[in-house]
Parts: sequence; C-alpha cells; structure tokens
Amino acid sequence: MLVDDLRKIGFELDDDELQTTATAAARELAGRRVFALTMEAVLEDLEGVQLVGEDADAVLLGGADETDQTHRVFSYLNLARAFAELDAGADLYCLHKNRWWQTSRGPLLDSGCFAAGLEYAADTEAHVVGKPSRAYFAAALEALDADPERTWMVGDDIEADIAGAQPFGLKTALVRTGKFRPDAVERATASPDVVLSSVADLPHWLEAHE
Repeated sequence: MLVDDLRKIGFELDDDELQTTATAAARELAGRRVFALTMEAVLEDLEGVQLVGEDADAVLLGGADETDQTHRVFSYLNLARAFAELDAGADLYCLHKNRWWQTSRGPLLDSGCFAAGLEYAADTEAHVVGKPSRAYFAAALEALDADPERTWMVGDDIEADIAGAQPFGLKTALVRTGKFRPDAVERATASPDVVLSSVADLPHWLEAHE
C-alpha cells in the first residue's frame, strides 16, 4: 500500500526497497510469542512472529491511526494486559516513541506516551525497532545498497528523522510539511543540512548544489 502511494506521487522504487517499522519488528521478533498493540494494517507485515493474547515473550507497541480502532488498541484493558505480560517477564518493544503525529484533524497523541507509561509501570526500557534506532537506518541502507555519506534522510521530524540519521553519517533535509514546527527546530540540538518547503524541492536543490 505504501509503495503504491509513493509511486502515485512520483517516486520510483521496488517493493523490497521500502523499509517499514513493521518489517523491522518482524526481523527483530521472528519466532517469538508477541502480544501486539498495533494498528491492524501493521499485523499482516509481522511475518514469522507468533501473535498471542497471553504468555508472551514480548510486548510490541505500534503506531496510531485516524480510525476508531486506535481507541480500542490503546484501551485501559489492553494496556493493563500489556503491563501484566511485562510484569511476568516479557520484553517491551515499540515501533517508535513518537509523542504525537500530524493528522487531517491536527496533532494527535502517538504511541510514545503509552510506551513511556508502560516503561514506568513495569520499571523497564523499551527497545525501539524503528527510527531513530541505528538498526533501522542500517536496514534501509542495506536495502538500497547505499553508503551513508551518499544518502539523504528527508523527513519532517527534527528528532526522529534528522537527529536519528546524523550519527549514522547520513545527510539530512528537513521539510516544512507534516510535523514540521519552527519552534521545534529552534529548540533542537540537531541541525539539518538543508530546510526545504517540500520533498518535491529536493531534486532541484541537489542539482544546484552538486
């Protein structure tokens, strides 16, 4: 679905060039019993993972979406079930720790707040499988057969995208769309190589700065 959406707006890519947090989680948790609190679209990508409702080896927290399903996924009962699994010895994983995300209705809570709550309640630390983990950027570079210094990270999140990519050696472009907030850029310790109005401006900018 994501590949099709990207192709419709002009990107050229093969199916196996797309790396998602779900595929990263599938690699990390292959063969394990997992209690997953994620949006439904993620579940079909968790190939090789045994999804269970109890006696889990790991708890996986996913992202939010704009459907009513998010309210059900992160209900008190489900979070309490996740806590019980962690208290019994399961490991905590999350696709990311984003505080909020941009939607058609404006900013909404993302799953990072629930990850933080479970970390606090279970006295544990979550393993992040997506951005800004080094493993996630490494998988993307491997899929593209690319060198970090010749690769650009283009994103709207100064923390997860820009600050996450720079220690790995990638060049970074921050776009003024989606989650972009001027005040967040002013507060951030990371500084992108370039700030652009849209990803559509990147090819022209690269051509002008070769």
